[in-house]
Amino acid sequence: MAFWIFLPITLSAVSLIGCWTVYGLALRFNHICSLRNWEYSNSCLTNKTVTGGCCTEYNIPTISGSGTQFPENSLFSATINAASFLFVIFSIFHYAHILKKCTVHRFFSKSAMVFGCLAGVGAFVAGNCNPGELMFLHYLGSALSFVCICFYTVLLTFLTSTCILTGLERFLYPVRIVFSIVQVTLTILYCIFFTQKDFYYRHISAIFEWTLSMNLELFELSYAVEFYFFSSSMLSVLLSNRDEENTMILS
Repeated sequence: MAFWIFLPITLSAVSLIGCWTVYGLALRFNHICSLRNWEYSNSCLTNKTVTGGCCTEYNIPTISGSGTQFPENSLFSATINAASFLFVIFSIFHYAHILKKCTVHRFFSKSAMVFGCLAGVGAFVAGNCNPGELMFLHYLGSALSFVCICFYTVLLTFLTSTCILTGLERFLYPVRIVFSIVQVTLTILYCIFFTQKDFYYRHISAIFEWTLSMNLELFELSYAVEFYFFSSSMLSVLLSNRDEENTMILS
């Protein structure tokens, strides 16, 4: 049913609109620097706020940094919660689609689902643990999400080349290869630059983070093609697969 096409579209839209709205609010209330502002100084401000062209280490425009302070932190948590839930549903439903249409590589498809669910859980933890108050949990959730998303995109790209779900895999596969390479490469660069003390490099890491978000949203959006051919009857495969596993355990 074509109705299911709205799942990846909604997932991408919630992430895109929600995160950039949070960024706009944070910028409006002078809680973060603009992504276009490269002027940083430790001594220009004493109250840790942004005015004019002056920025400090507390105002680097990361995604989570945009949602740290009130009032935009409430919208940030709501956006991450909704996106995390939809991402987990997306991962499970796509796994059901693969089980129904593709009998090979079940290990890789199940691994992809697990990584997808873990990525959603990590994002949920990061979105609900304010970095200003629960920094360790926030960074732990973020790290889990970033790493699992890399494995998830790579595994789904591999499955695109081996499982025929739509008949359009010859067009989708090269596109998803690009998305996967960008996701993995920028994640590594993001981690390297984020750990630097120099504000210039940390600002670059913030740009990498926003680029990673956009890249993932486009990757998710490409699955509108698969979900066009998805039907609710495919979800029964999950139950039958569970029954088979239970039978094997009992025997």
